[in-house]
Amino acid sequence: MKFLRNTLDKMHPLFDKGGKLEKLYPLYEAADTFLYTPGQVAKGLTHVRDSLDLKRMMTMVVVALIPCVFMAMWNTGYQANLAIQAIQEAGLEPAFDWHNSIHSALGLAHDPGSFLDNLVYGAIFFLPVYIVCMTAGGLSELVFSMIRGHEINEGFLVTGLLFPLTLPPDIPLWQVAVGIMFGVVIGKEIFGGTGRNFLNPALTARAFLYFAYAGQISGDKVWTAAKFVRDGAVDGYSGATALGWLGQLKPKQVDELGSAMESLQHIATTGGEQSVSWMSSFLGTIPGSMGETSALACLIGAVILIATGIGSWRIMAGVCIGAAGLASLLYIVGSETNPMFQVPPWWHFVIGGFAFGTVFMATDPVSASMTETGKWYYGGLIGAMTILIRAINPAFPEGIMLAILFGNVFAPLIDYFVVQANIKRRALRYAA
Repeated sequence: MKFLRNTLDKMHPLFDKGGKLEKLYPLYEAADTFLYTPGQVAKGLTHVRDSLDLKRMMTMVVVALIPCVFMAMWNTGYQANLAIQAIQEAGLEPAFDWHNSIHSALGLAHDPGSFLDNLVYGAIFFLPVYIVCMTAGGLSELVFSMIRGHEINEGFLVTGLLFPLTLPPDIPLWQVAVGIMFGVVIGKEIFGGTGRNFLNPALTARAFLYFAYAGQISGDKVWTAAKFVRDGAVDGYSGATALGWLGQLKPKQVDELGSAMESLQHIATTGGEQSVSWMSSFLGTIPGSMGETSALACLIGAVILIATGIGSWRIMAGVCIGAAGLASLLYIVGSETNPMFQVPPWWHFVIGGFAFGTVFMATDPVSASMTETGKWYYGGLIGAMTILIRAINPAFPEGIMLAILFGNVFAPLIDYFVVQANIKRRALRYAA
């Protein structure tokens, strides 16, 4: 390790101001910071404002995301292996690609009852998406750092992990690269970089893909990493998410199946019917975006973020209260033409990306409200908007993404009114 330290110290003058590689200083600084703790020590009088620095904050978010990453790999493989088994039982021929070539080379099979088969097969889908995301997004960060002459911020470590977790497993890798570059550049860098963006970069990237390439990020053929051969052509495995299924239900189907919630026991897939229960949704053993299916994994992440003071419990509670309030109202009012009104409030918490968005996206300290009172209003607005989008507009069954971006836009305004109200109260107090 001493050799590495000495090598980096010898290279430093090349990248320092006036050196031959001055323009590449952000790249050198990123490698040095990643390998070693900065050796500078503050001298004289210092002003300590907080025990948390950016690096520690981002590291804790990554730690909190570990349960979701595990589920992204295991559940992606589990759903794929279940689908492959169903395809074979239906008398169809599975279509395999390079993912299966790697899996087979490791001597593994497609047994959904095998923990290792599921974990490794899912990892073969998740890791390439993550690597492409980090490479393309990291290059975007590097270019802006070189142009502006500042260090690469640690903020992208979190954005680069959040974004892949919100994607379906079969998404083309070139779309991952385009999406994350859009999120980094348009969602953050053009506003000045980390700490100056008013939109969540990961959600900006996902929203871009959602509207630009809807065919690869929505519908019922993108959530399970399995394909099959029919009439000589390769087709995707059909299997809607619980939220997607509820969003496309027709009143006639509801009458035939009993109720909207009972219809979740009969979700049509290529290999037959699939059943979704509240508990399977809570655990995350259902199709969906790779890292968003498990409310339990998100709950573990929430405990870590709240215990370490990183995530705001006020925002999380505000989102839940706002969602529960409007969902309860719609559930009580009911509707004969819109099956989404029949979804009980406690179901909204475990389907779609509600839990993931509440814990990891809405609490982004840069794009969320700063004031303590404002966090309640900000969270409540996101929660209510999520249910409103889900129930009123069936074209967007997943509402949390758009709701958080909507909340990001209104966060400065919420803080402004909270501060003004505080100033007004203090003025009245002293006037009295």
